Amino acid sequence: MEKENNKPAPPQMSPYVFTILLIGFGLWCSWDGWLTNDPEMLEHATFNRVLSGILLPWGIYDFFKIRKRQRNNKQSED
Repeated sequence: MEKENNKPAPPQMSPYVFTILLIGFGLWCSWDGWLTNDPEMLEHATFNRVLSGILLPWGIYDFFKIRKRQRNNKQSED
């Protein structure tokens, strides 16, 4: 006797998860580096400023790259 495996496929993860994390951490570092008045965070201000300068452009680039890829995949399916 053969058992049929009719298990549903696992849920798909959004391709924007990594992008959201990049932008979220970039905004957090930007807040800590440029806008906070907390004296304990001032010793880490340079690190946060540099990291926000890296993470935010990377997240924006990744967003447009994924959006373009999804648009191309949608056009190729039609």
